[in-house]
Amino acid sequence: MSPHAALRPQPTPLPTPTAAPTRAPARPTAAAALHSISAVTAVLLGLVAIGAMIHEPVLIPPLAASAALVHSAPTLPLAQPRGVIVGHLVGAAVGYAVLAAAGSSAWAAAVAAGVTLALNMVARTPHSPAVATAVIIVLQAPAPDRFVPLLFGSTVLLVLTGFAASRVRRGAPRYPAYWW
Repeated sequence: MSPHAALRPQPTPLPTPTAAPTRAPARPTAAAALHSISAVTAVLLGLVAIGAMIHEPVLIPPLAASAALVHSAPTLPLAQPRGVIVGHLVGAAVGYAVLAAAGSSAWAAAVAAGVTLALNMVARTPHSPAVATAVIIVLQAPAPDRFVPLLFGSTVLLVLTGFAASRVRRGAPRYPAYWW
């Protein structure tokens, strides 16, 4: 080896790609499962009570899915506050826009779902349950003056209960992984 060879920059090895998991995640402990079930059930019962008082029960399907993500997969991008809150608001805006433009039909609901997904991807607010919000708006036509504030308040409540619940149980993953 020449004396100049040691002075030449050596090529940097390329990082090895991390292998995708080959198995399903580990089963949660009984305490972790009970904790998640309790938190999700409590927040959804509260939302059902509020929805029943103002006659807006249509929020439950997308919010149940959101609660499941926040409480069972708190580190995923789909569960983060930005996606939960803004994602549902984007879904609501798209749902009402499609409802106004095309009326209430399964065809219009499918368009609203696709547009919501696309806009949430562009806005970096991934949240699959928000697609259901757009679909419900197109199919059920809830009154926006009651539905949108309830939707906003409910998503904030979901985020706050996820935050609180992640700090109650020792060893639980901290929620959120990022706020915005």
